[in-house]
Amino acid sequence: MSDLPPLAALRVFDAAARLGNFTRAAEELGMTQAAVSYQIRLLEERSGGPLFRRAARHVELTDLGRQLAPAVHEAFDLIRDAFAGVRAQAEGALTISCVATFATQWLARHLGAFQLLQPRLAVRVETSGQLVDFARDTVDISIRSGKGQWPGLTAHLLLPARFTPMLHPDLAASIGGVREPADLLKLKIIDPSDPWWPQWFAMAGVTCTDLDSRTQTRLGAQILEANAAAAGQGVAILTPWFYRDEIERGRLYQPFALTCDDGSGYWLCYPPARRNSPKIRAFRQWILAALQTEPGTDAPAVSPGSPAPPAGGRTS
Repeated sequence: MSDLPPLAALRVFDAAARLGNFTRAAEELGMTQAAVSYQIRLLEERSGGPLFRRAARHVELTDLGRQLAPAVHEAFDLIRDAFAGVRAQAEGALTISCVATFATQWLARHLGAFQLLQPRLAVRVETSGQLVDFARDTVDISIRSGKGQWPGLTAHLLLPARFTPMLHPDLAASIGGVREPADLLKLKIIDPSDPWWPQWFAMAGVTCTDLDSRTQTRLGAQILEANAAAAGQGVAILTPWFYRDEIERGRLYQPFALTCDDGSGYWLCYPPARRNSPKIRAFRQWILAALQTEPGTDAPAVSPGSPAPPAGGRTS
């Protein structure tokens, strides 16, 4: 590699050889004529002889320059073609990292509409609760749950993660019905370590609970907790917006209208430097517009007045 001349000098030589004029080469490359002359001089020192004959209004290649020019031009064409191929491949596929609940309950059900708008763009969805390292992972965009504060990333709020207890109607009937919030404590609580539980009970006026003493079983994702609740395995604290179909079919039941909001939500995230990527711009515009038309995304919720407990329990 040490035998290769500077790429900048080769780039200037290629432009000057094509255009036959240092001034025009400087204009094409956005350089001064003095800078062009300097780069040519460096290259002539490396090649061992003059590459151009200078005339009043133009320059001509010497025998040495004519020998070098085709190889340099072909090399730049190969580099351009290689980068064009890589860019076309990268821009032709969109990889989305998405938390399981959002992927299952909304994205998978609506992604076909995006693909109809972008038929040439292949889409790959990876479900994970782990934070993506955009500098290392081959992921274009991420949908995360949390407060939207991730250093070095642009984050757009897609959906507030409002929460309330939900269960199967038969489980409620097994204790004669759930008539007041404290009745929920008569049933099995799915993941009592979830920080949403004490917040909701506090807002519901239930100050004494036994959550800390209950068996701490964690399923790791809200969609898994919802499935357990729909199977009658206990009461889960969920974002009801995701489970409208389950409520309509009678598989889940929301006993109280009270929903809380601790500032958490589902966010579309990507590095700021990628904001103008055509595929990211297309997906961002589509998903933000699609969610604006969804009913229930702007329903009011109660925000707890006290600081929320540290996050834990589920990855959403």
